Amino acid sequence: MSIDTPAEGTVTMFTTTWCGYCKNLKRQMDSTGISYTEVDIEQTPDAAQFVADANGGNQTVPTLLFPDGSTATNPSLGEVKKRLAA
Repeated sequence: MSIDTPAEGTVTMFTTTWCGYCKNLKRQMDSTGISYTEVDIEQTPDAAQFVADANGGNQTVPTLLFPDGSTATNPSLGEVKKRLAA
C-alpha cells in the first residue's frame, strides 16, 4: 500500500482500534460532516511507517494527512477545519 494524499476537502486519519483520542476526533468529524478515510496502522505496515516518519519515529495517533501533503498529530477539530479551509 502506498500512502496517497487525500482528495480536496477530505483527510486520511491514521488510527488504532484502542485509541481514545482517535475515537473522539472521529466522532467530532462525523458530527460536523468532515469526510475522512480511516487507516488502522496496526493492520497496515506502510501506514505505520508513514506515521512514524511524520512523528520523529513515534507511531502517534491520530495522525491526519491533509490534501496539501501536510500532517497533524492529535489536532483539534478547529485545526482540522482551518487546515481544510486553507
